[in-house]
Amino acid sequence: MTLQLEHKTRFLNFDPRTKIILIGLCALTATTTPTLQYECILIAFIAVYGVLSGKIRYTIIGTAFYSILYGFTMLFLQDGVGTAHTMFIAWLSLFFKVYPCGLLSGIVLSTTRVNEFLSAMNKAHIPKKVVVPFAVMLRYFPTVREDWRYIKDAMRLRDVSPSFRSFIKNPSMAIECVYVPLLMAASKAADELSIAAVTRGIENPLPRTCIVQIRFRIRDILIIGCFSALFVVGLFV
Repeated sequence: MTLQLEHKTRFLNFDPRTKIILIGLCALTATTTPTLQYECILIAFIAVYGVLSGKIRYTIIGTAFYSILYGFTMLFLQDGVGTAHTMFIAWLSLFFKVYPCGLLSGIVLSTTRVNEFLSAMNKAHIPKKVVVPFAVMLRYFPTVREDWRYIKDAMRLRDVSPSFRSFIKNPSMAIECVYVPLLMAASKAADELSIAAVTRGIENPLPRTCIVQIRFRIRDILIIGCFSALFVVGLFV
């Protein structure tokens, strides 16, 4: 049972099932995109979706970074020969295939609540074996990011910088003081989140309740239609 209550927000709230479909369509479009210029259209679609979802700052930064790298790539392609040039072009090709999915996934993870996700998956009759890992993952990355901030602050107080320059200068110290605590914190966070999820009844076979109304709306159909059209057109361009 889902309680009939809506979020009062000036941004659009999309169905979690819509977000999963968009990630799949994004992956297909990025994989089959005919040209780099056509992929820019995909980035524009993702940017519009990010703004509609309320992640304006994240979207602007992600789109600006892509634009800078795109311009650099266009200049780099005009001149250059040799093995190093070929390897760098191959790396850029892989990067441009993966980046749209990463940008969209960041928006989805930051705008999807665990209870909304679980309610949507329950409506879609997805097996618990699939739902539980995804539910834990939604809380895992924010928790690890928060632990990373605490570790960086603690190491700075001890005059140990977690920067890349510090890692190159003294790798053993950086690994011992920064990355080993991070791995331990990540492992501990995974165990604690799993225990917390089970304690809250995530494996309960009964239907879940949610204060947000989970259903497909016109906005969901339109956004799925736009991404689907982009994917289909890319196959024939």
